[in-house]
Amino acid sequence: MAAEVSGPDLVSVVVLLGAGVVAVPLFKRLGLGSVLGYLAAGLVIGPFGLKFFTDPQTILHVAELGVVMFLFIIGLEMQPSRLWSMRKDIFGLGVLQVGLCAVLLTAVVIAAGFPLAQSFVAAAGFVLTSTAIVMQLLEERGEIASPQGQRMVSILLLEDLAIVPLLALIAFLAPISTATSGGLNWQGIGIGIGAIVGLVLAGRYLLNPLFGFLAESRAREVMTAAGLLVVLGAALVMQVSGLSMAMGAFLAGVLLSESTFRHQLEADVEPFRGILLGLFFLAVGMSLDLSVVAANWQTVLFYVIAFKFVKGTGIYIVARLLRSSNREALERAVIMAQGGEFAFVLYSTATAVGILDGEANAILTAIVIFSMALTPLFILGLRFLLPKEVEQMDGIDVAEGLSGSVLIIGFGRFGQISSQPLLLRGVDISIIDTDIEMIQAAAQFGFKVYYGDGTRLDILHAAGAGRAQAVLICVDKAEASLAIAGLLKSEFPLVQIYARAYDRGTTIELIKLGVEYQMRETFESAVIFGENTLIGLGVDPDEAAEIANDVRRRDAERLNLQLAGGIWAGTDLMKGNAPVPGPLIKPRQTGRALNEETASVLPSTQAADAS
Repeated sequence: MAAEVSGPDLVSVVVLLGAGVVAVPLFKRLGLGSVLGYLAAGLVIGPFGLKFFTDPQTILHVAELGVVMFLFIIGLEMQPSRLWSMRKDIFGLGVLQVGLCAVLLTAVVIAAGFPLAQSFVAAAGFVLTSTAIVMQLLEERGEIASPQGQRMVSILLLEDLAIVPLLALIAFLAPISTATSGGLNWQGIGIGIGAIVGLVLAGRYLLNPLFGFLAESRAREVMTAAGLLVVLGAALVMQVSGLSMAMGAFLAGVLLSESTFRHQLEADVEPFRGILLGLFFLAVGMSLDLSVVAANWQTVLFYVIAFKFVKGTGIYIVARLLRSSNREALERAVIMAQGGEFAFVLYSTATAVGILDGEANAILTAIVIFSMALTPLFILGLRFLLPKEVEQMDGIDVAEGLSGSVLIIGFGRFGQISSQPLLLRGVDISIIDTDIEMIQAAAQFGFKVYYGDGTRLDILHAAGAGRAQAVLICVDKAEASLAIAGLLKSEFPLVQIYARAYDRGTTIELIKLGVEYQMRETFESAVIFGENTLIGLGVDPDEAAEIANDVRRRDAERLNLQLAGGIWAGTDLMKGNAPVPGPLIKPRQTGRALNEETASVLPSTQAADAS
C-alpha cells in the first residue's frame, strides 16, 4: 500500500476559485459589480454559510497582499511629476474631506453615549474609504483618468497616508501606562522616517541597475520574481518600521513609475494582484459574523445608515464648497460613503490595546462590511434618480443649411484622414458628427464640424445631402453606416455614396444597397502591412506587390461569390480590382468575419479544407 502523503488542501482552493468564478460573472451581469459578488460568495462559503471555512482571518491576512499589490499598480501610474500636480487635491481636498467626515462621525457616536476614545476609533475606521472598491468601480467605469476620478484618487491617497498618524493616535489613546502614552514615540517616528528615506534611495539608485542586470539573463520567471520581491519587500520594510504595508507598496510603485521596466513590472504583478484582491473580498465576506449581527441587528442597521448618510453629507458639502457640480458631488458622496479595508486594521489594533472589546470589534466590522456591500446598490439607485447627463453644447453649431459639394458624416480617425486629399485639392466639404468632445477638439485645429446625426433624414436634409455631389459615410458603427446608406439611396438617389465598412458582412450589405464605393476600415492597411512584412523578410518588392494584388483579387472574387443570386457576379466590386475567374471558394460555415477574411486568400484546396 502506498504511503499516505500530506499535501495542500485542494478542496479549499477549488471552493475559493469556484465561488469567485460563479458569483462574479453573475453579479456583473446583474449590474451589481464584481466586489459585491466576491463579498456574497465569501458569505456563502464562510463559517456562517456553508462552513467550508472556519477561520477567515487566516485567509484575510494572506489576501491583504492583494490590496498591497493593487496600490503598487496604482503607484506605477503615479509619476512624481503627476503627484506633484495633484498636491492641491491630495492635501487640500483630501485633508478637508477626511477632517470634516471624522468630526461628524465622531459626533454621531458620542451622541449615542460612547466614550471619546471609542467614538474616535469607530469614526476613524469608517472615514477611510475602501481603496480597493472605489478603484475597482472607477476602473470598471473607465473613469480613473477623468478629472472626477483623479479627485477621488487624490482623496484615497490622502486616506492611505492617514493610516500612519491614526495608528499612532490609537497607541496614544490606549488605556495603558502613562509612561507609554504620555509622550511621542520618537524612536518609532525616527525608524519610520528612516525606512521611507531608505526606500526612496533604493528606488532611485538600485532598482533600475538591478532590473537591467536581470533583463540580460532573459529569464521571464526571474523578472516576475524580482517584481514580486520589490512589492513585498517594500511592504515588509514599511510593516517592520511600524508603517502601512500598502504605503510601502505604493511608494515602491511611485519610485518605479518612471523606470524603463515599468510596463514589464505591471504585466508581471497584475495577475497576482487580481487573484489576491478577489481573495481579499472573499475573506471579508467570510468575516461577517452573522450571530453578532443577528443579536445586534438594530445597532448595526442604525450605524450603517447613520454613518453612510453623515459621511455622504460631509463629502457632498466639501465637494460643493470646492465648486464641483451637483452631479459630481452626489456621485462622489455615494461612491465614497463607506468604510474601507483599513478599518479592519484600525479596529484590530484598537482591540489589541484595549480601546475596543471583542463584541464592539465584531459589530464595527459588520457595519463596515455592510457599508461596502451596499455601495454598488446605492450607485445603481443613483443612476435611476439622476437625469441623464446633458453634454455641454458651448461653441457647437447644429447642422443647418450646409452647402458643401462633399458631405462627410463622422469625423473620427477615418473621416479625418479621408478629408485630407479633398482639402488639399480645394474641395468644399461639410462635416457632421455627434461626438461633442471631438467637435470641440477639431475646432482647436481649425476644422468646422457641425453637430448632426446622419441616421436622421431631417439632419441629412439640413446638412445638404440633397445638394452634395458625394457623401462620405465615415462612422465607426456598422448599423449606423447601413442606416445612413439606406436613407441616402432612398431619398437622394443621384448622390454618390462612399462608405466605410466595419467588416465583410457590412461590405456585402453596402454593395447590395448600391453604394458607389465601400472600403473595409482595416482591409487595405492590413494588406499593405503584410506586403511590407514580406519585403522585410527578403522578398523582392515587385513580387511582394504582386502577392498583395493577388490578395485583393481573391478578396474581390470572393465578395462576388458571396452575393446572393449571382446578379452581382462579374461586377467590378472593388472599383479597380476586378474579380478574376477561378474555382469556387466555399466560406466557412461559422459565419464569423475573421474566418471569412482568412478564407478569402486561401488557395481553393485549403479553403475547402477550412470549411
